[in-house]
Amino acid sequence: MLFFKSKKPTSPENISKSQDNIDLQIINKMNHEFAMSLDLNETLNTALKVIIERLNAQAANIFLINNNTKKFECIASLNQDYLDEYQLNLKDGVMGKAVEQRKCIRVGDVRKDVREIAEFYFDLDNKTNFTTFSVLCSPLIAANDCIGVIHCLNKKTDDKLFIEDDRKLLELLSTPAALAIRNAKMAKDMVEQNKIQKEVEIVGEIQKSLLSSNKKEPFPLAGINIPAKVVSGDFYNFNDLGDGKYGFGVADVSGKGIKSSLLMSKASSLYSCLSKTNLSPGSLLTQLNNEICETISRGMFVTMLIGIYDSNSKELLLANAGHEPPIIMDAENNFSNFEEAGPPLGIIKKTQYEEYKLNFEKSSMYIFTDGITEIKNPEGNELGSKGFQNYITKYKDKPNNERLKLIIDNVLGSKYIQKDDLTIVVVDSN
Repeated sequence: MLFFKSKKPTSPENISKSQDNIDLQIINKMNHEFAMSLDLNETLNTALKVIIERLNAQAANIFLINNNTKKFECIASLNQDYLDEYQLNLKDGVMGKAVEQRKCIRVGDVRKDVREIAEFYFDLDNKTNFTTFSVLCSPLIAANDCIGVIHCLNKKTDDKLFIEDDRKLLELLSTPAALAIRNAKMAKDMVEQNKIQKEVEIVGEIQKSLLSSNKKEPFPLAGINIPAKVVSGDFYNFNDLGDGKYGFGVADVSGKGIKSSLLMSKASSLYSCLSKTNLSPGSLLTQLNNEICETISRGMFVTMLIGIYDSNSKELLLANAGHEPPIIMDAENNFSNFEEAGPPLGIIKKTQYEEYKLNFEKSSMYIFTDGITEIKNPEGNELGSKGFQNYITKYKDKPNNERLKLIIDNVLGSKYIQKDDLTIVVVDSN
């Protein structure tokens, strides 16, 4: 007689172990798939697909916290595409509670749950034509920082309600998802930063092309510009007008950064165009001011000095719009300043700028931006006008190109700390 051994019934303990193994496999699968890409969109979609499948959910969304707007921002959605870029307040509903409590929260039935949560979902349903029955919401925590939430809606069962085991599972799945999303977001931010940096470098190169090039042969003007960063808020230009006359302009835009550099580019372009037909420094400043006043941002302005040097008559024709008074050194090494100035460009519309004629024989004039005189040493002491004059005197016998480079090199070599753009233009009469 044959006796067949019956199969032992599976114990709840074995079922639980089997389920744990499945969940572990899912987590390993998620980690593997996440490791294959640092693309943020791909990572988000992968996370949602795995979670929706495992939880048997009707829809799922990922809301990240926008630190600028202080709101939840939906950046990925499955089966609720109309929620893309949807924003909610950080304290709203179950998402706000999940972030506050830093744990996965289950709303078994929104119609029976606490009133504020139910009302929140009814309001959201009305806006999205979706009917919410049950909710799972888990915070995305990576490196002890909550970056957002995973939000699951309605289990695909007859009652559409999530159970406690579903909550525990989502809490478990949220950890690798949070790490993957954080890494992908960091990678995206780095790409964007590199892109911005490249664009800034291009702006810097364009700016350099707007500056006049120093002449190799003897020429009465030379200039130098050392930006504090990649882009500069300073500008200079000089050119041969013919008949022994030379035009020049030096400008400094208020503030720092991209905004200032763009204004500088505009001012320099306007100067380059208008100076070809207008040989009156005062009239040219008036034109520039009218143009800049039309579009300048509130609180910004441009200081600028424009001049013409006549090598035949040994005369300077100058007009100043709030720029640093240039330093003039004569043959006996005596220094003086041209103090006359009107308001900076971009402040007062229809300003009429005056121009002044100066005798300019056996002298040198240094036009500079405040980055030179206001540069500080480690003790916090500024170079100042006197310190700048000392360097001018020291290298006065050098050719103008070499002279300016030596001044800058020695200032920076003397442990002065550059925090602003350094610009100098020199005009020699002899």
